[in-house]
Amino acid sequence: MTRKLYIRPIAFADSPQSEEGDAVRLGGAMVWASRFALIVRENSRIVSRERVSAGRIASVLGALPADLGAAGEAQWANLRKVHAPLKCGPRMVRLDQPQVMGILNMTPDSFSDGGQFLDDEAEASAHASAMLEAGAAIIDIGGESTRPGAGAVWEGDEIRRVVPMVGKLAAMGAAISLDTRRPAVMEAGLAAGAHIINDVSALRHDPRSLELAASTDAPVVLMHAPGKADDLHSPAAYEDIAIGVFDWLEERRDAAVAAGIAADRIILDPGLGFGLTLAQNLALFNALPLFHALGHPLLVGVSRKRMIGALSNEAAAHQRLGGSLTLAVKAMEAGAHILRVHDVFETVQAVRVWRGLRDAALTDFSQLPS
Repeated sequence: MTRKLYIRPIAFADSPQSEEGDAVRLGGAMVWASRFALIVRENSRIVSRERVSAGRIASVLGALPADLGAAGEAQWANLRKVHAPLKCGPRMVRLDQPQVMGILNMTPDSFSDGGQFLDDEAEASAHASAMLEAGAAIIDIGGESTRPGAGAVWEGDEIRRVVPMVGKLAAMGAAISLDTRRPAVMEAGLAAGAHIINDVSALRHDPRSLELAASTDAPVVLMHAPGKADDLHSPAAYEDIAIGVFDWLEERRDAAVAAGIAADRIILDPGLGFGLTLAQNLALFNALPLFHALGHPLLVGVSRKRMIGALSNEAAAHQRLGGSLTLAVKAMEAGAHILRVHDVFETVQAVRVWRGLRDAALTDFSQLPS
């Protein structure tokens, strides 16, 4: 019999003083949680669920059997972990506030903007510059579409698409992320000035990727996808989508650490939209705070995705701004550290307004007990 504990934040506060200090800051983000669900699963069945306030967590964990108690202590520490800034060359990307990662697709067939920038270097550069000017902290550049049904790209073509633009972005002083699952592209892109590896296969597509990533000091994004490394959109068969994705990411994190990748260089992405039904996407999104218990910064990418169209009369990709912003705000309220988006100007504006509200709540001393 296998037992496992999960600590899921379920109640949130605008500030710790509104809960008279009985709240904890999630992942060093601008989000405070005051109540938690302690979930115990045996094999594939949830056998208990207890609601606990922040102030009672320590005593409840102390009363658990040793195996569950130790796991709970580790998760409790992870939930409160403050993450260091990402080092991107001379730039530091702080993770104590939401950051926007702008998408630059150098592809002919991406679902939203395929072909728009691939054959026009000047337009691609202008778009990247505009995203930086609008407030993007990171530019994520990719040379292979990961939409459902997209064909594989030869690594030589991917390098040809990506590396020249990496050089241009580096000259702009940008923090650059490589959206790739091929070690040759990672190596060439890092050599050209990129800083972050963003692998949608979580370093599974090519066994050399783990070794290559471990040999660098680059931060690495591990994204969940339920399918095999070369078929990322296979349906997810988890009995509980949140717990299934949690376990999957934990396993890939452990594999990365075992391969020599420092734990403090790992960023996790729950992979919304990859192989998931609409119901699974919604359940997984609502469970985002759970993933802080893994102890790593969280990247969330839902910009213009199919789930938005499914909830809005099949709106086309370019008509999904409202839904994208709604999900971006919801992700910030779950403590997401990085938002990967197409619409940078609008998302940065949403982030700034959201942060203004948080700052006001933190300085509202009328909430303090008399």
